Amino acid sequence: MRIIYMGTPEFAVPALEALVAAGHDVVAAYSQPPRPGGRRGRELTPSPVHRRAQELGIEVRTPASLKGAEEQAAFAALGADVAVVAAYGLILPRAVLAAPVHGCLNIHASLLPRWRGAAPIHRAILAGDAETGVGIMQMEAGLDTGPVRAEARTPVAGKTTGELTAELAAMGAGLVCRVLGNLAAFPPVPQPAEGITYAHKVDKAEARLDFTAGAQQVLRQIRAFMPAPGAFFELEGERYKVLAAEPAAPPMPASQPASQPGTTLDDALTIACADGAIRPTTIQRAGKPAMAVADLLRGRPIPAGTRLS
Repeated sequence: MRIIYMGTPEFAVPALEALVAAGHDVVAAYSQPPRPGGRRGRELTPSPVHRRAQELGIEVRTPASLKGAEEQAAFAALGADVAVVAAYGLILPRAVLAAPVHGCLNIHASLLPRWRGAAPIHRAILAGDAETGVGIMQMEAGLDTGPVRAEARTPVAGKTTGELTAELAAMGAGLVCRVLGNLAAFPPVPQPAEGITYAHKVDKAEARLDFTAGAQQVLRQIRAFMPAPGAFFELEGERYKVLAAEPAAPPMPASQPASQPGTTLDDALTIACADGAIRPTTIQRAGKPAMAVADLLRGRPIPAGTRLS
């Protein structure tokens, strides 16, 4: 097929590569404009899809908006059979949705209608979902409301957002190639009217660990914000990111009153939660590399009874 590809982050790279490897003619790649980045935060840095498309010899377009008539005409002039969209980041106007012969197909990282919106992987982990997946949705004007042509499922099973993102990206790449290989075999099926939830964009403030929740919820918070923005607590004004943790039995006799949530229970950084406790295993201080908690505590002891912010 003659395809326009539209995507921005690393999640969208495997599908682009798979479409090219399958022999489709990707005539252009649309991506978000380069953003300031680099070591000094000043250099304009192209997105992962932008870089990979250039390496594959594909024309890259980075409009700030698709609302203008000129941009819409340029899109339509490509004469695409279909547009494939994966975490692109811009709203597609009706004129863009209607331009390709077979419309626009979205690779969405959830089992729709659960977790429509911007952060479906984070929200699935935070909510304690047993499974999630990826779907190929025929796009329409609503927010992830279109009918679904195909989906694949996977257990959440203690995975981090980083791990699930990589897994679902690979699943989505294979699935979209199957769908495009025989569109008639994957007719669009309307989403159920029940079970609709919205995956709102992640606010960095959500990554502050909430020890007043149960230990299992705190562990979900750590997994959901790994690798970014990184779940954290503060101690004496310094931020500590918790990259990995495990459940821990509170090291206290049954007769001893439970400690306040957010209090360390021993010298190994076991932290009390509303019920139960957690023990970080990998941690990162501001401006430092990640390290095992045992290594941290050798240089920076945190005694039992310390209150964490």
